[in-house]
Amino acid sequence: MNGQSCPTEGISKLLIATEGSESSRSAVSEAIELARMCSSKLIILSEVLSNSEYEDSVPWAIDQVESEIRKSLEAIKKTANESGIECEIIVHRGHDPSMDIVGEAVTENVDMIVMGTHGRSGLKRLVMGSVTGKVLRHARCKVLVVPSGAKIDYSRILLVTDGSIHSSVAASEAVAVAARSNGSLTVVSVASSEAQLPGMEANVEQVLKVAEKHGVKAEGTTLRGKPEEAIAQFAKQNEAGLIVLGGYRANEGLDLSMGSVTERIIVGARKAVLVVKAG
Repeated sequence: MNGQSCPTEGISKLLIATEGSESSRSAVSEAIELARMCSSKLIILSEVLSNSEYEDSVPWAIDQVESEIRKSLEAIKKTANESGIECEIIVHRGHDPSMDIVGEAVTENVDMIVMGTHGRSGLKRLVMGSVTGKVLRHARCKVLVVPSGAKIDYSRILLVTDGSIHSSVAASEAVAVAARSNGSLTVVSVASSEAQLPGMEANVEQVLKVAEKHGVKAEGTTLRGKPEEAIAQFAKQNEAGLIVLGGYRANEGLDLSMGSVTERIIVGARKAVLVVKAG
């Protein structure tokens, strides 16, 4: 593994959702690199947007789109194979890419979904608030979102915590990644009011104690303001290599505002974000 160890445990199977466009190149590149470091199987998934009426009226057009997508996926597979990665291609035809991505992840029992933030064809609805947003809410496994141009540095982890059970799971993940990568961890929490400040500071201190027990170099701070704006600005200013945070599931019956906050952090920071689910 060229001297690099897998930054996270239990990643035996990765699913990369891509439409083969230039905008998803960073996500594909990081998925291949992670699969190489972790000796993981890589599943490359794409979708031909279609419906029964469209297929009946212009089936040749659907076939042409699928042929083009498969050609781009074969190129990705070749690159992965050259790195010694076991690889499989899956192409769906349907009208809801997000649910097909989530469903395939369950069927294939993958440990992590890797995806970009937008595209132009195939999964052309892959934009924050639609496909990516739905996957972040509905996926049962970890989701790694890599914006165009982003490069992951597993030795510079930024953990976002709000004290929830989801944040606790994300904290464990962030500490483990920092430890395995022999890197540093920065813990941040955001208080939108003075009344929230003591609680958020306590959340940060709790994670710092965990990091210390695991021998991880860590520092923490509590920011003020709107979470998505404060975190995105902090991540850019401090050159975070990877942002880690907890994510809610859509079926938990909880306040899902964190989902939209996560999306806005990704868009604002232009950094890779790893969303970790509890349970």
